[in-house]
Amino acid sequence: MFKKILVPLDGSQMAESALNEVRVLAQEAAAEMVLVHVNVPIASRYYPGVLPDVVEIERDMSAESNRYLQRVATTLNERNIRTTTVQLDDPAVADAILNYADHNGVDLIAMSTHGRSGIGRWLLGSVADRVIHGAKVPVLLVRPDLSTP
Repeated sequence: MFKKILVPLDGSQMAESALNEVRVLAQEAAAEMVLVHVNVPIASRYYPGVLPDVVEIERDMSAESNRYLQRVATTLNERNIRTTTVQLDDPAVADAILNYADHNGVDLIAMSTHGRSGIGRWLLGSVADRVIHGAKVPVLLVRPDLSTP
C-alpha cells in the first residue's frame, strides 16, 4: 500500500482536482501526502543575468506559493491526513518532481492532467507526460471535470 503520495500543485483548480482522488487513498492507507510546488525561476527563463527586481519578484512568488501550500495542507490536516509541503526551485518542473520522488521515499505520484493529445501536447509540452515516462513509481493521473464552472 502507499505510504507517501506526492501531489504536484501549481495553484490552479485543475491541479487541485487530483486532491479529491488522493485524499481517499491517503485516508484509507494512512499515507502521508506531500504537496509540492515547483517555482520556475524567472531569471533563468527570461534574463541572462539576475536583476535585483527579478530577485524580489521571485522572493514574493515563493512566499505566495508557501502560503498557498499551507492553506491546502491545513485543509487536509483538518481531515486527519498527514501533510508535508515542499517548494522546489527548478526551471525543469517534471525533473524536479521526479528527482524529489526518487530521493524522498515517494511511492505514488498523483497529479491532474489537461488530457491533451496529439499536436496540443506536442506544442505545449506536458509535465504529466514527462513524469509518466520518467517515474520509477506508479503515477495516478486525474483528468479534472471541466464541465463545472
